[in-house]
Amino acid sequence: MKVRIGISAATRADRFAETVDLAEALGIDSLWLSELVLGSSVEPVVGMGYALARTERLKVGTGVAILPGRHPVLVAKQLVSLAALAPRRVLPAFGLLPARPQERAFFPVPGESRGAVFDESMEVLRLLLRQERVTFKGEFHTIEDVGVGPLPARPLDIWLGGSGPRALRRVGRFGDGWLASFVTPEEAGAARASIQAHAAEAAREIEEDHFGVSLAIATAGVSDDLAAAVRRRRPDADLAAFVPDGWQAARDLIERYVAQGITKFVVRPAGPAPAMEEFLHDFARELKPMETT
Repeated sequence: MKVRIGISAATRADRFAETVDLAEALGIDSLWLSELVLGSSVEPVVGMGYALARTERLKVGTGVAILPGRHPVLVAKQLVSLAALAPRRVLPAFGLLPARPQERAFFPVPGESRGAVFDESMEVLRLLLRQERVTFKGEFHTIEDVGVGPLPARPLDIWLGGSGPRALRRVGRFGDGWLASFVTPEEAGAARASIQAHAAEAAREIEEDHFGVSLAIATAGVSDDLAAAVRRRRPDADLAAFVPDGWQAARDLIERYVAQGITKFVVRPAGPAPAMEEFLHDFARELKPMETT
């Protein structure tokens, strides 16, 4: 299994180009863009297009984008277009809810329907990314003989987030990979086994090295937003279980994840970030050597 470590950058538009260029120059595997509506960070799909056009090797993903509230035909069109422009460098990852509670109103799906909308949207999206013409009649979406353009020679892998029982079942049924957050190595290993069991029940199989986690590294403290997010998701847990304090602690934690079969990592600063240039250089020196071929 190949260990790969990418970066997540909630970068302002006026600094985005230099972040992309440096990631490419340093040979960083991938750049992941979060769905953060409020604030100055670049919108994920816009950022993906810009970064892919500006580079030749860097892979770019959404980490994660929200699917309920977006029509799957439009999402499929965006992904197919990006894949045509930058083959084998597009990494879509989707989740159920925005990380920030105040942004949930921007994806207007009733709470009681959100899971069902997500599942049906994934059904439609997977069909559109694999078939030239699609007809589908469901509870939330109806499309008739729709195609979104020339499809990639190899269908795009769709990664899903989430760590609860329903989320793991959803990954097994619909996902091609899993990208979680705020789970310990032991929890991630158990989740991996659960996902594979659900995939087998659906007569599917997820590649062995398509399991990953998003990690915030505390090189300069922990931001209030991140601390609040951990309290919401894991109110009884120790912050240090998910947020390593410094690069050595990050290496130790990554080794524990790898021992559990987790081989893909998306790393970001946990707190008031140093200059992104400094963080990327430190990342390339401290973590990139952990990647395997």
